[in-house]
Amino acid sequence: MVDQTFGLQPAVDARSLGRTYVQRRRLLGPPVGEVTALGGVDLRIGEGELHGLLGPNGAGKTTMCKILSTVLTPSSGSIRIFGLDVVRDAKQLRPLIGIVMGGERGLYYKLTAREYLRYWAALYGVDTPTAARRAGELLDRLGLGKRADHRIETYSRGMKQRLHLARGLVTDPRLLLLDEPTSGLDPLGARAFRALIGELRQDRTILLTTHDMVEAEQLCDRVTLIDNGRVIATESPSTLSTRLTRFERVDAQGVDDTLLAKLADVSGVSGAGRRPDGSVRVETAAKDASGQVLRMLLDAGVTRVRTSLPDLEEVYVHLVDGQGAARR
Repeated sequence: MVDQTFGLQPAVDARSLGRTYVQRRRLLGPPVGEVTALGGVDLRIGEGELHGLLGPNGAGKTTMCKILSTVLTPSSGSIRIFGLDVVRDAKQLRPLIGIVMGGERGLYYKLTAREYLRYWAALYGVDTPTAARRAGELLDRLGLGKRADHRIETYSRGMKQRLHLARGLVTDPRLLLLDEPTSGLDPLGARAFRALIGELRQDRTILLTTHDMVEAEQLCDRVTLIDNGRVIATESPSTLSTRLTRFERVDAQGVDDTLLAKLADVSGVSGAGRRPDGSVRVETAAKDASGQVLRMLLDAGVTRVRTSLPDLEEVYVHLVDGQGAARR
């Protein structure tokens, strides 16, 4: 199947992917039920795409990464990466996949960064000269060259996260999985890390899982929204926003309380209230509601008016709430 967005065979092609876990009240006790982490997920990522998997904690993002990296097997459905099956062809796939986790898991603190990368490359069968060259190049590229021969235990949190990224790249993977890579970083560290991700997208396919709306909007070609193990929508970040223009915001100055009460009663208005600076914000939830609000404001002589579209966070909340209401 050809990916319609990128005109290429997909790097990742997941169909009706499911994963359940047995639930037990105590370790090694009898099963008392099942928990569904993924329920019939369809996901296609074009080769060379930076694709976002966006959802709250517990949505199924990490489970998806574990299946893609061949750590977990799916309970149902199928998934192919570069045409190879993740279960049947796992041994062939592993050298093609790099994974970067958020936080400080998986680092060997008594090793130096150079030793750590060379060790990790050796686990994947990379020959010694190639491993040494890649380790040096990556440490320099990621700003760790001057500390390459220092123990990891002396690194700051941001340096450790860059080392995680170097580890994910040391085998020169075709698919890079970034599982909430900026988790725990301060704003400046997260911003610098996003810049690195933007540079890396030139020569590989990347799947980025995140619950950070700004991160997805800044980096991704397309975003898949996931909630409770199910896909809600897959679109470009800008398309997701414009799909929900009925949730437009109208901000106005010089609105008295009587007019504010009338605006709140307009059909299709989901909320109307006064902000700390004295202005009024009206939020609409129907296609024609914002037009009616604007007419009422202008008829009342209010001219300091501004409209704006929802950002990705608002889109996400509306879509999740809508799906949740449909399931209840």
